[in-house]
Amino acid sequence: MGLNAGAAPCVAPAAGAGIVAAPLPAHRDDWERRLLADPELLGDIAFAVGGPFHVMFPARVGRNIEAFRAVFERAGVDGAIYYGKKANKARCVARACAEYGAGVDVASAGELNSALAQGVRGDELMVTGPAKSDELLWLAARHGALIAIDEAGELDRLAAQGIPVRVLLRALPPDSDSRFGMTGDELDRALARTDLGPVRIDGFSFHLSGYRPAPRAELAAALVTRCRAARTLGHPATTISLGGGFAVDYVPEQAWREFTEAAGPHWFHARKTFDSYYPYHSATAGPAALSAVLGHHGLAKELRDNGIRLAIEPGRALLDRAGSTVFRVQGTKTRTAQGLPYQLLTVDGTSLSLSEQWFDSEYLPDPVLWPTRPGARTPASVGAATCLDSDMLSWRRIPLARPATPGDLLVYPNTAGYQMDSNESAFHELPIPPKVVLHEAPGGRFRWTLDAH
Repeated sequence: MGLNAGAAPCVAPAAGAGIVAAPLPAHRDDWERRLLADPELLGDIAFAVGGPFHVMFPARVGRNIEAFRAVFERAGVDGAIYYGKKANKARCVARACAEYGAGVDVASAGELNSALAQGVRGDELMVTGPAKSDELLWLAARHGALIAIDEAGELDRLAAQGIPVRVLLRALPPDSDSRFGMTGDELDRALARTDLGPVRIDGFSFHLSGYRPAPRAELAAALVTRCRAARTLGHPATTISLGGGFAVDYVPEQAWREFTEAAGPHWFHARKTFDSYYPYHSATAGPAALSAVLGHHGLAKELRDNGIRLAIEPGRALLDRAGSTVFRVQGTKTRTAQGLPYQLLTVDGTSLSLSEQWFDSEYLPDPVLWPTRPGARTPASVGAATCLDSDMLSWRRIPLARPATPGDLLVYPNTAGYQMDSNESAFHELPIPPKVVLHEAPGGRFRWTLDAH
């Protein structure tokens, strides 16, 4: 799906020339197309909220869970899905996990309590993170959660509690400089302990940077060998968690190639440059990436033959196409670059609600203007309603379908994964954008409620 349907042909310079960035239209679901096509709904929500807001469609989270589960079933592998809650703290997402039979990966007492409040059972929780607090370990043990152990001191504290608890030992990947995980020697010492009381070592976990399936499959296979060795010491060792790292395919391949081949400061306000971007196109994304992991060098068969359950902890991938972020245009200016005009917009929020900007990068899927009206394609950069010159939502000059005017809404697509709330702040005492949850209603309509996290 491209930019607004029915838009006039592009009159801006061609991709790779001039001042306007190559278009990066986001893949869209039917619910998003219906929302953008509705002549009233977004305007009504904006009027009621009175500021920027996020839109969530939790039914899409459910479909993503089912798609990952189907990969496990086709491979004949016992699999467990834990949603990485740090990716979005909306309560509607945790509720979708409970409704669709997924667990939740949490790293704080607050996240644990929030997941329980939405119906996720204690034994469906995975607790991760380094040097966990005594409170978090106690709550996790009391609720029967599976705990990923990052260092030996956590084992000491769990053993002292005297509560039966299941744990995984987090392995430091080979040749990694990560501060997380245990070395091979540390794993060996933990497995050799005889003073753990009711602490049961159920297996191993790891996390890898990047999105390549092969390294994940190869490290999982190495941990199968460790599971077999752990069993000789009396440990169940029936689970391996490979964490997350399942890419999301945001934009079409051709659009991504055209952008990356020609991107440069000539496309950006103030000739801004970035060293790297998230890979917004991935040919092997989400459930397909899990299928590639299981198919690499016969990993699925090895898991089956050894009676090992494979756990995954996707965050962004379970939120794919499950939400958008909406800002109101408050003002417009005309500026020039290379003698050509472009719009410099100010919206009613900040880039703290589009978190990629705070990792020295740019969120690249193109926003679209609502409502759809005829007009000529217009380059536009987007700034925030703050006193910081650096507070830009979009430095690049986006090819909008028409000129923006004050009162228009600017809809950034597919922002549920990490963009919405990982950096949110009431800077300038501006309100934190609420999350609006869409629900199907009779007659093909949507109803909406506010999500309270």
